[in-house]
Amino acid sequence: MSSPPPDTPQVLLEHHLKALRMPTMLREYDKLARTCAVEKSTFPQYLLRLTELELLDRDRRAVERRIRQARFPVMKSLDSFDFLSIPALNKTLVLELARSEYLDRRENVLLLGNSGTGKTHIALALGLAACGVPGKFCTSGSETNWYGRSMEWASRGSTRLSRL
Repeated sequence: MSSPPPDTPQVLLEHHLKALRMPTMLREYDKLARTCAVEKSTFPQYLLRLTELELLDRDRRAVERRIRQARFPVMKSLDSFDFLSIPALNKTLVLELARSEYLDRRENVLLLGNSGTGKTHIALALGLAACGVPGKFCTSGSETNWYGRSMEWASRGSTRLSRL
């Protein structure tokens, strides 16, 4: 591997930021440097602001990626849920679940009820609230189908092995 030709520090910096996969720093370093120069910020203050921008953007992209990977069929929030239409629903409990503390305790949430009682809406809203943690949305029907297919694939595999 040959070394890069001697270029200006700016070109090398941009190359290094690309290689280190720091797109926000690459995009913002020059503009932020000018702003910090006007504000007479110290170099550590400039660097702190620049790295904070990168971290915030990485966190945002991670949340977006987790939402895509969860494969939510639609986006729902508790703000749009009509708690008054289902008076038997414990609103306090649902809002407590939205804080996602059950994840730290490694507890599961199971939503049961008749059709049209908001189970899917609440599940989607809780999933979005917990989007800081990797996960996948599924209905009981989709999980049952997946389990059935897995068992079928496993039995096919054992049949093929027994023939050998």
